[in-house]
Amino acid sequence: MTDLRFRNATPRDADAIVALVESAYRGDASRAGWTTEADLLDGRRTDADDVRECIARPDSVVLLAVDAATREPVACAHVAQEDGNGYFGMFSVRPTLQGGGVGKQLLARAERMVFNHWGLPAMRMTVIDVRDELIAFYERRGYVRTGIKKPFPYGDERFGQPRRDDLRFEVLEKRAPARAASRR
Repeated sequence: MTDLRFRNATPRDADAIVALVESAYRGDASRAGWTTEADLLDGRRTDADDVRECIARPDSVVLLAVDAATREPVACAHVAQEDGNGYFGMFSVRPTLQGGGVGKQLLARAERMVFNHWGLPAMRMTVIDVRDELIAFYERRGYVRTGIKKPFPYGDERFGQPRRDDLRFEVLEKRAPARAASRR
């Protein structure tokens, strides 16, 4: 496994984060990993302005897992406070490192931030509901399907160009452990 260091992203990291996110989800390069959306969506997943907004927003960070030797980001996630809960998104791991534990470490770090540092009652995320393998990954880490569905924003190219007409999001949620919830 890669020796990792974790840190919060700065605006200078925006281009590297965009490259990482795009490599994990779009195009042929994403097929080296298991999180690809290449069969579902074309177009972009994010851009530097979106990333900088996430970094600059109050109660919001982009966490980076950085290769200790090269100092290059190998994984990232956007973690924020939204509607009294934690939000987890833009989760990306370099395709060639997927399945090696990097993502699990970053997810655990994000959960500690939400539950222990911010003292929030739950972490929520939206996942395209046809992504069964990805949903199963989160379920193995304690997330549950809430049954809350949100429409996919067809026509808004900020979310990509759909290759199917049956896409929608489902909200997954993980409640804070009892000890973390009791600190509030």
